[in-house]
Amino acid sequence: MAELHPHCVPLAPLLGTWQGGGTGQYPTIDDFSYTEELTFGHVGKPFVSMIQRTRNAVTGEPLHSEAGYLRAVGDGQIELSLAQPSGVTEICLGTVRTTADGLAIELASEHVALTPTAKEVTSVRRELSIVGIGSSKGPRLVSELWMAAVGHGELLHHLRGELTLQA
Repeated sequence: MAELHPHCVPLAPLLGTWQGGGTGQYPTIDDFSYTEELTFGHVGKPFVSMIQRTRNAVTGEPLHSEAGYLRAVGDGQIELSLAQPSGVTEICLGTVRTTADGLAIELASEHVALTPTAKEVTSVRRELSIVGIGSSKGPRLVSELWMAAVGHGELLHHLRGELTLQA
């Protein structure tokens, strides 16, 4: 495997496949539970790939997926370019910082683009936090998402998942 690019060193704790579950809500839909798989990889360039898939926790049916890249640009600054099969693309800017027991990434949309048939999404905020590095339980990845969409102009909490790193 290629050596991790120096700009991506702060993102190293993300690398691998994380699995777990979460809950979602939004004013336009019923609350729901889901399972999630989130995989981060690298090829030695100044970015980390990201592939996310969710399924309905009850039926196992696919719910959502997205793929993109976290681009490390130095000095704790990162960029996310992301595409969804629902016709939504995001360009997000943010920061990555080391915490006492892990990592914190905060991202906010700079630009959201939609295909003609995509549901309206006007802005997104994402947080990825790794907690428990070095604990006996092992690290956990907490993933949260807020969005302004389908007639709601303010950012509203939509998703929260908690995942563990798979061996």
